Amino acid sequence: QVQLVESGGGLVQPGGSLRLSCAASGSIFSFSYMAWHRQASGKQRDLVAAISSGGSGGSTYYADSVKGRFTISRDNAKNTVYLQMNSLTPEDTAVYYCYGYGSSWSAWGQGTQVTVSS
Repeated sequence: QVQLVESGGGLVQPGGSLRLSCAASGSIFSFSYMAWHRQASGKQRDLVAAISSGGSGGSTYYADSVKGRFTISRDNAKNTVYLQMNSLTPEDTAVYYCYGYGSSWSAWGQGTQVTVSS
């Protein structure tokens, strides 16, 4: 079965940038859908961005709160999905989780902490 491991979180100043990575292991990384979610302290886990393999070479989705600032992408050779986060604000502080599924697997990562603070 596939395991997903997030990395790239940390402390960043408001207006700064981070790039999160979600690397697959356990089997070859092949997905129908991969997403980034985040959960702030005391809050529900919400969808941030998603990428799918369907349609015209795949498609992406972004929550309104991150449109124009975040970009989801993939590197098939590295079995990795990324979330580039720019113009970060304290409202982006959360644990970020990757989730995905293919034809024969589904998995959640354990999360990586992102803290945006002065």
